Amino acid sequence: MIQVNNLQKEYNGTTVLNLAELTINRGEVFGLVGNNGAGKTTFFSLVLDLIRASQGKVLINDIPVAKSEEWKEMVSAYIDESFTIGYLTPDEYFNFIGELRNMNGPDVAAFLARFADFFKDEIIGKKKYIRNLSKGNQKKVGVVGALMGNTDVIILDEPFANLDPSSQYQLRNIIKEYGKQNNKTILVSSHDLDHVADVCSRIVILEKGEIVRDVQKTNSTLAELEEFFTGVKEEKSFHDNL
Repeated sequence: MIQVNNLQKEYNGTTVLNLAELTINRGEVFGLVGNNGAGKTTFFSLVLDLIRASQGKVLINDIPVAKSEEWKEMVSAYIDESFTIGYLTPDEYFNFIGELRNMNGPDVAAFLARFADFFKDEIIGKKKYIRNLSKGNQKKVGVVGALMGNTDVIILDEPFANLDPSSQYQLRNIIKEYGKQNNKTILVSSHDLDHVADVCSRIVILEKGEIVRDVQKTNSTLAELEEFFTGVKEEKSFHDNL
């Protein structure tokens, strides 16, 4: 679905991303973790052709993203607040995205009804501009907008940030549910290892722009991630050994 070949990005002579080869398969819920500056957002920006690679290429369904726009109908994303339109209300924004994705008014309304609990009666019908919403509610608008239109690939950069705990757990369930539908490919980055280990079927760790670990999810994935970032191996309790 997504193929990366010899992908590099440099700024002022410093290499911030260096991926020799990476394939993200159709239907994977792909998690990307790493410390600040590891290259997570840079990678997503290259996949979305928001910045140009210093070397190498990204292909989506064999389409080079830097040389064609045919892939754009297959992909939706939320990276940051710039992906929404601050001077629109959420209702206006969702209807705008719906038109782009060939959804009519009733389609949009039915889609948004699925997120009533997630929105907590704070977003739809409130006549408040997106720019005036709380950071958490801005994040909800952006994430749900990215889920509209039945695209093949959904890219979410730090989707759990700024959300209250109950909304974080609701979003975990939303992402897992979408991951089960129609072989959707979902890319998620997060600093929260617990969330990533819960929703993702495969997790890649980036460090200084390079892949240092690429693992399929198992029951021990969270412990392995915590051990990698803390350097402390989790001790098994007496009951674990029974």
